[in-house]
Amino acid sequence: MDTLTHHQQDTGDGRTAAAERRIGGTGANGTTRRRAAVTAMALAMAAPLTLGAAGDAGAAGGHRIVFARYTAAAPTEDLYAISPSGGTPVPVPLTHTPTVSDVMPSWSPDGKRVAFVRYGSGGAVDGIWTMRTTGGDLKAVPGTEGASDPAWSPDGKRIAYAKPVGTQRELYVADIDGTPATRLTHSTADDLHPTWSPDGKYLAFNRADAAGSSRVMRIRVSTLKQTAVTGPGSHDSMPDWSHSNHIVFSRVDSTGFAHLYVVRPDGTALHRITAARANDKYPSWSPDGRRLVFTRGGTDDADPEHLYLVRADGTALTQLTKTDSHDLEADWRP
Repeated sequence: MDTLTHHQQDTGDGRTAAAERRIGGTGANGTTRRRAAVTAMALAMAAPLTLGAAGDAGAAGGHRIVFARYTAAAPTEDLYAISPSGGTPVPVPLTHTPTVSDVMPSWSPDGKRVAFVRYGSGGAVDGIWTMRTTGGDLKAVPGTEGASDPAWSPDGKRIAYAKPVGTQRELYVADIDGTPATRLTHSTADDLHPTWSPDGKYLAFNRADAAGSSRVMRIRVSTLKQTAVTGPGSHDSMPDWSHSNHIVFSRVDSTGFAHLYVVRPDGTALHRITAARANDKYPSWSPDGRRLVFTRGGTDDADPEHLYLVRADGTALTQLTKTDSHDLEADWRP
């Protein structure tokens, strides 16, 4: 497919080349990339700044959007924040770390902390960290070395994430202090991008198999019972579960492009939201479940990727970021 990068086809979750490098992950092709240690010097250079600065940029009602950004001139990724009402993202990265990258942010339910993935040179994954949104109090989550896709539970007590097991990635859940870490899935495919149901009883995620397909699944955390949300042979990834109990995800459909779709948790009422000749990915619901923020990219890795807003019915499409950058993995503050 000329409209998809080979990285999307390899990983099964729509990651770009830079995204795949940064987590040092395992693709659906079963190739495990080498991980190297992040040096103490690199961590010592970390100087997390404040998400509070985003409020000064005009955040509407405090519901800021945090995201990861990199550019050709600055390939080390940092976290930025922007108001959904528009304007310029915070000019200084929220996490300014010259030799390590911070990506995949996830707000805590009370909006006081952000979880994210930190990784070092050569694509090594250092693990999941949390920080105060006012700056400082940077904490590593023990036992999450090599992990990706952190998702904070609705009660604020746990974090779900994907972690390598052999040549695949499986889902885990742990308390904020990293214990006890419980493995949720045991499959021959890659299980990625967990997202919690509003009641905290389920996780939705995407399962990417060796054949190149990926479908949205649902698992009950207490019993580990799994149910398919979307059909076999699909190319579905990056789900996000709304407070109004709908799941949005990115699907590479018959057009050859990745578009946003919404479905109920039981797999019914599937409908498409976006339909442009571009790749739409990393959707995140607004707190009221009425709008979405997502990344829209071009047809190859050289094209910029910008954040857009759209209503859940597909109307009122608005471009949020406009610089020559790659803006990814946005998360809308609860």
